[in-house]
Amino acid sequence: MSAVEQQLDELKAEIVSELPSSVTVSEVTYEGPELVVYTRDPKEFAQQGDLVRQLASKLRKRITVRPDPDVLLRPEEAEEKVLSVIPEDAGVTDLDFHADTGEVVIEAEKPGMVIGRHGSTLRDITKEVGWTPEVVRTPPIESSTVSNVRNFLKQERDDRRDILERIGRQIHREELSDDEYVRITTLGCCREVGRAAFILSTPETRILIDCGDKPGAEGEVPYLQVPEALGAGAQNLDAVVLTHAHLDHSALLPLIFKYGYDGPIYTTEPTRDLMGLLQLDYLDVAAKEGRAPPYESEMVRETIKHTIPLEYGDVTDIAPDVKLTLHNAGHILGSAVSHFHIGDGLYNVCFSGDIHYDDTRLFNGAHNDFPRVETLVLESTYGGRNDYQTDQADSERKLKRVINETYERDGKVLIPAFAVGRSQEMMLVLEEAMREGEIPTMPVHLDGMIWEATAIHSTYPEYLRDDLRDRIFHEDENPFLADQFNHIDGGEEERQEVADGEPCIILSTSGMVEGGPIMSWLRHIGPDPDATMAFVGYQAQGTLGSRIQNGWDEIPMDDRGRNGGRSGTLQLELNVETVDGFSGHADRQGLVDFVKTMNPRPEKVLCVHGDEGSVQDLSSALYHKFDMRTFAPKNLETFRFK
Repeated sequence: MSAVEQQLDELKAEIVSELPSSVTVSEVTYEGPELVVYTRDPKEFAQQGDLVRQLASKLRKRITVRPDPDVLLRPEEAEEKVLSVIPEDAGVTDLDFHADTGEVVIEAEKPGMVIGRHGSTLRDITKEVGWTPEVVRTPPIESSTVSNVRNFLKQERDDRRDILERIGRQIHREELSDDEYVRITTLGCCREVGRAAFILSTPETRILIDCGDKPGAEGEVPYLQVPEALGAGAQNLDAVVLTHAHLDHSALLPLIFKYGYDGPIYTTEPTRDLMGLLQLDYLDVAAKEGRAPPYESEMVRETIKHTIPLEYGDVTDIAPDVKLTLHNAGHILGSAVSHFHIGDGLYNVCFSGDIHYDDTRLFNGAHNDFPRVETLVLESTYGGRNDYQTDQADSERKLKRVINETYERDGKVLIPAFAVGRSQEMMLVLEEAMREGEIPTMPVHLDGMIWEATAIHSTYPEYLRDDLRDRIFHEDENPFLADQFNHIDGGEEERQEVADGEPCIILSTSGMVEGGPIMSWLRHIGPDPDATMAFVGYQAQGTLGSRIQNGWDEIPMDDRGRNGGRSGTLQLELNVETVDGFSGHADRQGLVDFVKTMNPRPEKVLCVHGDEGSVQDLSSALYHKFDMRTFAPKNLETFRFK
């Protein structure tokens, strides 16, 4: 008998001793970080609502209770009874029964009404039919990404269950080493923005945090592909943690499956969906630009299949000696500050990912309240001594002024925006400004993946700022469904029609003007002196967006597939404006405040994810302000902390 099997037998005996004699336990197994308890008496568990909570507290494990398949009502009988328990106003749109696990997945417009106060309706469902209910939200805006991910995971349930059982045994295996150390190896985004990747290692465990590409650096080999970077190889990683879905953090994750990795990826549920959307688009853009993609779409599906979603605040075992907790980072939908508790109180490491310290229209500000953090790995995108962003209210006033002046010239406003985050922030600003009469009501055309990304935001309102979440719950108040928003399907004829038409606002990807539909809009609108191009997001060095922002008025255009395949240049006549203050990143003051308000403060800070000047400026400032050890690491360095 293996150590894990012996452990499960002991857990089963302990669970049985804690339960009333009327409740039987037929099997206990691990699925990923969760302990799954199978019973022939699911209704008894449901009758005594505190049983699961008491067991979880006693065993200090996440517990899921499932019925034995042979005690379940037939789905045809169960469906009618389930619907009779759920209030009609919940808007149930689908019921999907899975006999192998005894779960019924309930999709509803108002999941809260299916759950009930403190889970009371869920317990009533189990009492009535024996099945274990799982609730998901019906997207208020139809999302092909959410639908495809859910359908894919449904098809792969058997395979995924095998994966989770194997992962569970790895997590709860016996510790083999008596050594104690904590190391961080930097595989990217040190003294640069992009290709974020770190290895957190102990004698037992190797965890990869993020795995991104570098914008504007075509042909630059990612350090992930340097032979010595992953040491013994991807197959020797125990876990991967993804802080958020932006490509400079997620683009190369599928590569590790190509290299032999077969373990879990921990992230939030919206990050999982956005990651799939952005990675598939990444492959599509590479193909259109004639570049060889680094992996196939099948690897994206493997990535999704191996993802284990976590909610903010859930403490989760991800290795024998490591617990992970994700917290809101305030950067984009589902973005997470990742806190690692290592050993039995041995050491705590926190990776900020990308953060926004203050509240925005979309998100509450980044969480930074931790019981302990000895070392903080902190982003420094705007860490330079002069990187102070304009107050958001001032930024909004400037944007409205730019729009009004352009409208008076009978021109159009072109805003390059990241599909995820900045576009939705812009939509909220524009919707309110038109509703309040601060700018004229006019069409706002959304091109690229913006509408699909917006649909995903609407699917996960619980990750948004409190007041925005409440508005989305009321369909007639959902700001993303305002009449002025028009989704462009991507055809040149439609773009030409918009370019020839009345004054309007165009939100288009890519946010750094590195390909995508924004290039088409530049052809249509770039030569118009009445039009305005307004930059509202970070433009990395070397990108076309940065060059236009810095005064380029003649830009190279690749007309592959147009004009007989010639390449040439385009003369820009439109006005160029930069409206600071809408970035998803904290500015210099926000980064300092993030550290200042941590209690207790970390002993050491690694400043990463910024150009050389920014990381060194921030590192120096934190050292002098708080008398802590700070570092501005280079790529491929290893730090030992214990």
